[in-house]
Amino acid sequence: MSRTPATSSLLWPALALVALLVANVVITPSFLSIRIQDGHLFGSTIDILRNGAPTMLVALGMTLVIASRGIDLSVGAVVAVSGALACAHIASAADPAAPGTVVTAAGIALGVAVALGLWNGALVSVFGVQPIIATLVLMTAGRGIALLITDGQIVTVTSAPCKVLGAGYALGLPVAILVSLSVFGLIGLLTRRTALGMLLESVGVNPEASRLAGVRHRSIVFAVYVFSALCAGVAGLMIASNIAAADANNAGLWIEMDAILAVVIGGTSLLGGRFSLTGTILGALIIQTLTTTVYTAGITPETTLVFKALVVIAVCLLQAPKFRAVTSRRRPGRRPAAKPPTAQDVRPAQPVTAVSGMAAK
Repeated sequence: MSRTPATSSLLWPALALVALLVANVVITPSFLSIRIQDGHLFGSTIDILRNGAPTMLVALGMTLVIASRGIDLSVGAVVAVSGALACAHIASAADPAAPGTVVTAAGIALGVAVALGLWNGALVSVFGVQPIIATLVLMTAGRGIALLITDGQIVTVTSAPCKVLGAGYALGLPVAILVSLSVFGLIGLLTRRTALGMLLESVGVNPEASRLAGVRHRSIVFAVYVFSALCAGVAGLMIASNIAAADANNAGLWIEMDAILAVVIGGTSLLGGRFSLTGTILGALIIQTLTTTVYTAGITPETTLVFKALVVIAVCLLQAPKFRAVTSRRRPGRRPAAKPPTAQDVRPAQPVTAVSGMAAK
């Protein structure tokens, strides 16, 4: 049976995003206006897309991890490590402005990010460590590693090629947006046009049953953690490129929470299995638009965490079976389910006697 728009998991995130945009238009009537300057698009909506691109990337990787019945709390630390490595290499190079220097720095950062993903994947899929514990280890140690790389200082770089990924433009749009949308399209093709998505969902629903069915569940779990770390590494390069510096203390801080919230808002089940990449993109846009709304309304930035906490509570309640059972109403015209018979309703059968001929006098 086809799903109607009212039952679609994308309906509520889309309505929430529209409501936030309307609120911004009420506060600032020119909020949705887009202008072209030097062949590039500028405007508040473009800024939301560009600033939300790192969260989109991290959330896409988190979607596949959660679909496999896991969690990755280390993406913020991987973001910090990636940016620190890239900026430290560029700052110490003889020619920081050379394109080769920037490419080498990006390669080193992404290589280390993949290695960190291999570490998480090995702990979870090979050694059987609980995902929240395995990634919590790297979440704690990774930030310290980033601080060691930068000596606890903010490393600034002056390199035009370094600014391309986070602040550059291509085809009139920010490069960060194009990169995030490209990753979204690629993962969408792999998970919805091949058997990979079905195998991932089967692992998330029941890992033991998928193993008995011949699915290489350990390889799939291993791969999703590597992909999540790779997405976090690219996001770290974006953030460092946008500010032309590596701030190990603040880069990627709480981005893992934003990614998890974006995944949940988008309709992906925290129990594993069902996932929605489009919903994740909508969730990331909601989070970035919410942050922009708070700034536009003149509210202190620290209050943003309170709004996010309220959103988390609302989403968790909407996904809780008991809460939905209490708030759901009976559909009109639908008969209530029949109650099972009780012992009082079951009467013993009367004996049947055969009477032949005339009744006995």
